[in-house]
Amino acid sequence: MSETRLITTGTAPKRTWTSISRKPVRLSDALRVVVLTAGALACLIPLLWMFLGSFKTPTELAQRPPTLLPESWGLGNYTEALSRFNFVQYLGNSVIVTIAATVLTLAINSMAAYALAKYNFRGKNLLFLLTLATIMIPLQVILIPVYQVVASLGLVNTLWGMIIPAAATPTGVFLLRQYMLSIPDELIEAARVDGSGEFRTFVQIVLPLCTPALAVVAIFSVMWRWSDFLWPLVVAQSEAVYTLPVALARFNAELTVPFNLILAMGVVSTIPVLIIFLIFQRQIATGIANTGIK
Repeated sequence: MSETRLITTGTAPKRTWTSISRKPVRLSDALRVVVLTAGALACLIPLLWMFLGSFKTPTELAQRPPTLLPESWGLGNYTEALSRFNFVQYLGNSVIVTIAATVLTLAINSMAAYALAKYNFRGKNLLFLLTLATIMIPLQVILIPVYQVVASLGLVNTLWGMIIPAAATPTGVFLLRQYMLSIPDELIEAARVDGSGEFRTFVQIVLPLCTPALAVVAIFSVMWRWSDFLWPLVVAQSEAVYTLPVALARFNAELTVPFNLILAMGVVSTIPVLIIFLIFQRQIATGIANTGIK
């Protein structure tokens, strides 16, 4: 099979016809598409089941064998969840923690990455390796020491106790440092020669050039902080500072677990992160790819 295409060059009246043959589909390409499609469907099945279950009644959820579609598509579960639980307060706490932690993460990680990428001092490589080594330390290992520090500062049962410990992340430092290595040193030296201070050079020259990497770190921070459960569970001791994941887990401890309401709240809490990921998925891929280019 072949298709014909009309090609016009400039303003010349001549027209030439060329024949372009379609490239045959290779077996490896077809297999890759099938595997990726199957993986995507496997990831979407739990989300689809949660969405459909949020419209079901407790009786429908308890049916065996389970049904796929609900009998009615009413919003009764959503309205009851919003009225029965203090959902707005939990949502507000999650938004405050996520935004504040993301802003602090960008500020601290970018300054640390700039120092490790553009300054020469003794022990720089060792300090960078130690920073990367902390990625391999699970939170459960340092949970008690971090809690003791937070308790000594009087930040237990406060939103700041959830925000400050998660401000500096080794992953963010690594991504930003790798991207800053691609910025020419001559550009920074030229700014210094022109009389620009270090902080002004960092804010007005380096940060605007690091926008793709900053976007990646910001998106990752939003996704991590929004769904974080263990640390807010330890710090929060009253419902006034509960975030959405902690509130959903506490509802499971009730004598009669309202699974239909929990599924409805789960859908509402998942929508913001899903929208952010769908909007900025291209920036995530581009930023991660650019962090490895020097």
